[in-house]
Amino acid sequence: MKFFSQSYSYNDPWSIVTLAFFMRYPNPYASHVLSCDVVSRSVTPSGSLMTTRLILKRGAIPRWFPKGIVSRAETWVVEETEVDPLGQTVRCKTRNLDHVKVMQVEETVLFHAVPEGKTLQVTEARIRSGFGWGLTRRIETHGLNKFKANLQRSREGVSLVLELLRQSRLRPMTLGAPEDPLVSLALPAQPVVEHKTDADTEPQAAIPRPQNSWSRLKAWLRPPPRAD
Repeated sequence: MKFFSQSYSYNDPWSIVTLAFFMRYPNPYASHVLSCDVVSRSVTPSGSLMTTRLILKRGAIPRWFPKGIVSRAETWVVEETEVDPLGQTVRCKTRNLDHVKVMQVEETVLFHAVPEGKTLQVTEARIRSGFGWGLTRRIETHGLNKFKANLQRSREGVSLVLELLRQSRLRPMTLGAPEDPLVSLALPAQPVVEHKTDADTEPQAAIPRPQNSWSRLKAWLRPPPRAD
């Protein structure tokens, strides 16, 4: 079994980091996530929010792995989350539901508030394989390397959503909108159009705008143009 642990500090308050964590799909850094659906959601007598989500992820089978063992490089992952608003903590546990004999990945993520308005994320993972055939250690090492790479991309995705939240100044957002099964990010307000008078007839050159997180995300979500 391989064990991994790492801590990461966000400069944002716990409430905003928690919101970004739940809204992290879809984002350009998680193109391997095919779907994400809420299975159940409830509130405990103590006031904690319990959420279970089912996530479908796409992977890649290494070339050295025996052919015909895994038919599709996809796996279902169950995510169980507890949000404690009083203690300002979020505990999230994920594990894959299929291909468990080949490799089982159990991940635990803890978010909690720290002084100076920051948020600390502690991630732990246990990776084990019962495949045998002399490939157990190689499979576990491969899984550990993939987990480290995906963890970095996951943080980049959460950081992107955090930047969007800052730019939108926490405008109203809607969960479960028709265009997406989980998250619909509210776009910034449209720019005010100034009506020119007859005296203002001189054309003005368009000023290019810097590409921010909103435009990057919209460009990623926008479908490619259809060929004629």
